[in-house]
Amino acid sequence: MESGNHSGLPVFLLLGLSEKSEIQSVVFGLFLSMYLVTIFGNLLIILAIVSDSHLHTPMYFFLSNLSFSDICFTSTIVPKMLLNIQTRSKVITYAGCITQMYFFTVFGLLDNLLLTVMACDRFVAICHPLHYTAIMSPRLCAQLLFLTWFISMLGALPESLSMLWLSFCAVIEIPHYFCELPEVLKLACSDTFNVILYMVTSIMGFFPLVGILFSYSRIVSSVLRISTADGKYKAFATCGSHLLVISLFYGTCLGVYLSSMQTHASGMGAFASVLYTVVTPMMNPFIYNLRNSDMKGTLRKLLCSVLSSQ
Repeated sequence: MESGNHSGLPVFLLLGLSEKSEIQSVVFGLFLSMYLVTIFGNLLIILAIVSDSHLHTPMYFFLSNLSFSDICFTSTIVPKMLLNIQTRSKVITYAGCITQMYFFTVFGLLDNLLLTVMACDRFVAICHPLHYTAIMSPRLCAQLLFLTWFISMLGALPESLSMLWLSFCAVIEIPHYFCELPEVLKLACSDTFNVILYMVTSIMGFFPLVGILFSYSRIVSSVLRISTADGKYKAFATCGSHLLVISLFYGTCLGVYLSSMQTHASGMGAFASVLYTVVTPMMNPFIYNLRNSDMKGTLRKLLCSVLSSQ
């Protein structure tokens, strides 16, 4: 097959997690189950926060947006994968691949930035509790949310638009279940933009991580100055769920991208990507619900109201 530009658009084939037909039904059932749990769990968080006035605080405002972002993040990948398995087709169009890559990057960046904003919120709550209400005003929260959306949509453009200048063969087999940037770049016949793209991706990941680390370094410093053990426990308890989500998100993302630059075992990379594309968004509702007394109380009220209305 000859390489060239996009005068004749290439055909992308998503090989999925496995080409063995006998396990496709197992993969379909597993991913469908995880997808439904992700949608239901995150919608439940949004419903609980919207319905309870006690949860109308900056922390829960950003948490509801994180849940919405997780739903969209997973929805850019899993439905197409399930459709391909069900129809026994591996094809994704050139436009479809670019669109999937763009929205996947948008919501991935949005998750990252929302976690950073939530870390800053915890920093203000613990280090400046007397000024928390004044600093984290509804107007500032709305501005921060707008800024995270704006940066995410703008930051995703270089990766997706670069596809317009890359040259591919006529038929491209992607050993993955979605159009992930590192895998697509490996298959390009030209590597002009690879360095630039990796730099943009690194910058978009580096600065939010620095913001999170700075916030928690100040939080730890403030908590250590608290004289009582009970006070320290209560301060750390307000950050526990957020720290778990950050660890899960960054741990899986960094693991996948570092391994993708060091190994050519694309199949293993596809399996590793499941952790941050499907498992992490699915686990976030469990982490926040099981470790947060306010969320558990609201969910119990919702459940009682639903049962009493029947």
